[in-house]
Amino acid sequence: MLTNIISFIIVFGILVFVHEFGHFIVAKKCGIMVREFSIGMGPKLFYYRRNHTTYTIRLLPLGGYVRLAGSVDDEEDEIKPGTIVMLQLNNAGVVTKIDLSKKNKLFKGIPFQVADADLVNGLWIEGYENGNEDEKKRLNVDHDALIVQKDGIEVQIAPADVQFQNAPAWKKLLVNFAGIFNNVLLAIVAFMFLAFLQGGVESNSNQVQVSNTNPHVAKTVGIKDGNRILSVNGVKTDNFQSLATQIEKQPNKKVTLTVKDKKKTKQVKLVTDSKQINKQKIGVIGVKQTLNTSFGAKVMSGFTTTWTMTKSLFGALWQMVSGHFSLNSLGGPVAIYANTSEAASLGLVGVVQFLGWLSINLAVVNLIPIPALDGGKILLNIIELIRRKSLSEKTEMIITMVGFIFLAGLMILVTWNDIMRYFIR
Repeated sequence: MLTNIISFIIVFGILVFVHEFGHFIVAKKCGIMVREFSIGMGPKLFYYRRNHTTYTIRLLPLGGYVRLAGSVDDEEDEIKPGTIVMLQLNNAGVVTKIDLSKKNKLFKGIPFQVADADLVNGLWIEGYENGNEDEKKRLNVDHDALIVQKDGIEVQIAPADVQFQNAPAWKKLLVNFAGIFNNVLLAIVAFMFLAFLQGGVESNSNQVQVSNTNPHVAKTVGIKDGNRILSVNGVKTDNFQSLATQIEKQPNKKVTLTVKDKKKTKQVKLVTDSKQINKQKIGVIGVKQTLNTSFGAKVMSGFTTTWTMTKSLFGALWQMVSGHFSLNSLGGPVAIYANTSEAASLGLVGVVQFLGWLSINLAVVNLIPIPALDGGKILLNIIELIRRKSLSEKTEMIITMVGFIFLAGLMILVTWNDIMRYFIR
């Protein structure tokens, strides 16, 4: 149980970190302020601030986020009139820190009742110092000034020149696409690593290796490593998949194989063995795919496996939107936990394979043009590029909210279905 939980946290944590790091690093390179890079959701367990960004680990290992200054989901640096804050000034009398938390006592802090403030364009704060309401003061605010939020976390103010909403459309598109791109990269690396773990790449030819474990049926009738099985009962087997399909159909039955070695082709008769998979009996003869152990094949397998899975997932999505939708074809955190547990039982190979599969799933799903997903944001960026002007903040917020409500409702349905599927039925 503990192993399963740890495996789930590691796999989910890697997925979230890699995805969000894509948004984070591209935003930084584009000159957009990243207020917070969080792994996990809910109450904060730990935070660390460096180079204008607060790095946070939160209690629930079910996601994460990158909070960009000026994005739809960013909290503005708005200080309501009448708010009592503590200000810290530099030697020039410019505000360098504004404390809203009332938890910390700033060194040489000045109590200040805010009358008005502009922390985006004008960079000033106006109000009354030390409760003296007879003299209103306006103080300049440093471009890189910090705000201590009510929860005690320090964030930098976001002047207009570093806000996401003011960035060119092409920069916003790059930031939104970066998470998807990183998940594709993670899948490639995972499948590449898997090939090295397994010692090679399975070549989908009809050339076989004789298994050293039971059953020994193929070995007993003289089939050797490197032999090609050309047909089963007269049915051509051009690749290993077609060979396996024909053998699996015939558990504990007599079959005739056409086998070719380096010198000749011969007919071999044998009785298949059988084993149970998912409560179904299938035929086996004790052969496996030949491995291509070259370095190049192992490296290329990362790309080819990722591409094959991507095509398969897009095909599955098309099936769903063309009238074959089923909640069982979707999975949330509960399904991921259940599948991670199953993968963990297979050891490191199973976990790495599942990580690659899950990463490419996340990339493809995020490409769907639903508001609140990266794909929806990318679509809005493309529209902005075509129109040469952005949508109004209100319109974008409404679109995002509709998408969020849809996704939240879908997630509730999927999670309930997963609980019923894995733990109750």
